[in-house]
Amino acid sequence: MNTGKMQEAIIVGISYSKASRGPSSRIRDYTHIEDSSWKYQTGKAKEHIYFIEKSVFSFIGKHYRVNESRTFVGNSLGGLLGVYILFTKPDMFNNYVFGSPSVWFKDNDILKIETELNLNTHKVFIGVGANETIELDSPQHDMVKGAKQLELKLSGKLFPNTKVKLLTIQGANHETAFPTTAIQGLYWLFKES
Repeated sequence: MNTGKMQEAIIVGISYSKASRGPSSRIRDYTHIEDSSWKYQTGKAKEHIYFIEKSVFSFIGKHYRVNESRTFVGNSLGGLLGVYILFTKPDMFNNYVFGSPSVWFKDNDILKIETELNLNTHKVFIGVGANETIELDSPQHDMVKGAKQLELKLSGKLFPNTKVKLLTIQGANHETAFPTTAIQGLYWLFKES
């Protein structure tokens, strides 16, 4: 931003809920459907989205100089939350950066959500580590396969005005892919022409 190569932005971070340990808050708030096989509660994404809409957006709008353009950035289960928002509340954000989105959650349920025709103009950047496969460094879930499935759905006829970019980051695994995803994603979204 300082060199004029990217548009100015306000970055808003949302912490875990008060009195919650990180994993319990994250798993509860970022998953869209209940799954009793998990140690922690799942399926409270709707409530978390309501909090973002009513409390966070309101606070930011009241205290900062903002326009109507909003970008969601989320990694892993945070990416899953962003996909759920895009599929169910497409007016909430204009742009998305999904880092290694947990498409696999509850047997790929997110990909089964029936979406209506979305004529909104969206830009979606998906980043995933090349090593996030069962064969290499992701013993339970093939994150690369999930990212490709998501890219395919977003490139389909129900999202005619959505521009999608998938970046597979060579040498990266689930723990190391996100910094590159965030930097490259925000640059792709906001670089000045």
